[in-house]
Amino acid sequence: MAFSSNSDGGAMSDMNIIPLADVMLVLLVIFMMTAPIPSYPIDIDLPQRSLTPPVNPLDPPEPIRLRIDQSGTIFWNDSPTPISALRNMMESEVQRDVNNQPTLEIDVNADAEYGVLAKVLAEAKNAQMQKIGFVKN
Repeated sequence: MAFSSNSDGGAMSDMNIIPLADVMLVLLVIFMMTAPIPSYPIDIDLPQRSLTPPVNPLDPPEPIRLRIDQSGTIFWNDSPTPISALRNMMESEVQRDVNNQPTLEIDVNADAEYGVLAKVLAEAKNAQMQKIGFVKN
């Protein structure tokens, strides 16, 4: 057989490295779990506390329904719209009444790419839209 026997009764000279390998693997897992994950800051304008709340308009404008489907097509109030035209449309809505802007209700399909949503949100920020909400279906 391939097993060696220590028939003379002396000490074995082979070192058992299995416990050493186990300890090294445990240390590797610990270092992997405690390593800092790189994060990237995202600038978000959060609402600030105000002692004088703004006056609510009596007649709020109709909300804008913006839908992004699975293929990445953008629908502005149920009509297909290219992403290049979004900023102009949003700016025209903001310019109607800066203090009484319509709410932009965004409905995104769960299978849509995040890049399309990121572009839409960037266009909304650049158009100075202040009321943005997400619709869950």
